[in-house]
Amino acid sequence: MGGAPLTTLDAVSRAVVTCQLCPRLRAHCARVAREKKREFRDWEYWGKPVPGFGDPRARLVVVGLAPAAHGANRTGRMFTGDSSGRWLYAALHASGFANQASSESRDDGLRLRDCYVTAAARCAPPANKPAPVELERCRPYLIAELRLLERARVVVVLGRIAHDAWLRAAGWWTALPPNQRPRFAHAATTRLPDGTTLIASYHPSRQNTNTGRLTRAMWLSVFRRARSAVRRSAGAAARAAPAPSRSARSARPGDPASSRGAPPRPRSRS
Repeated sequence: MGGAPLTTLDAVSRAVVTCQLCPRLRAHCARVAREKKREFRDWEYWGKPVPGFGDPRARLVVVGLAPAAHGANRTGRMFTGDSSGRWLYAALHASGFANQASSESRDDGLRLRDCYVTAAARCAPPANKPAPVELERCRPYLIAELRLLERARVVVVLGRIAHDAWLRAAGWWTALPPNQRPRFAHAATTRLPDGTTLIASYHPSRQNTNTGRLTRAMWLSVFRRARSAVRRSAGAAARAAPAPSRSARSARPGDPASSRGAPPRPRSRS
């Protein structure tokens, strides 16, 4: 991944949108955008990699798998224009992280509060299955977002691939021995050594929601838990934050004075 350094979320978004690292995915997205789905034949599909979306001061980060072929690949915004997005934003609205429950297009007025939504892969993959090498090529974007979302304290991962992608991007995959890494299971909640709360959930795909593997009650419970974890993190920070010394105020994220207990942060290849 070349180009300008990824020093802001806007820079990450620009780099994502222009990315050409995975020829198979780019060809698939372009073909879907050209052929379209009958019910969306009047749409001009986005057809490009999809950047993250949300509040740059978010304390909650939601990590999905990848854009849907006729969802985010059509609309250009994560979890927008498909059934998974309807589940996600309804839950975020119910738990106070979104100003509305619907998400149908990039200009529908949706705003996220204290929440940022991203994904392990940024292009819609054939059969919803990105290859391991494609996930690896995409990882620097997630690494950069996590580095820039300095207030994030709670992470909800949607599905096993997103779960493992976040562990790798956040540095815990290598920082923790294999037998100490968080295991994926629906509603599994782990507090990591740096204080981050990781909450796992089944992905709200139709394969899971239509079969009852993921019910509405199970899903909403995940985001109530996330809201509670965000509140606890805010309370803990307020109680444990004496006036910082001059050296602490000047420390940057990733410096020893500002990252005790955190894993070594992988560097993005920018």
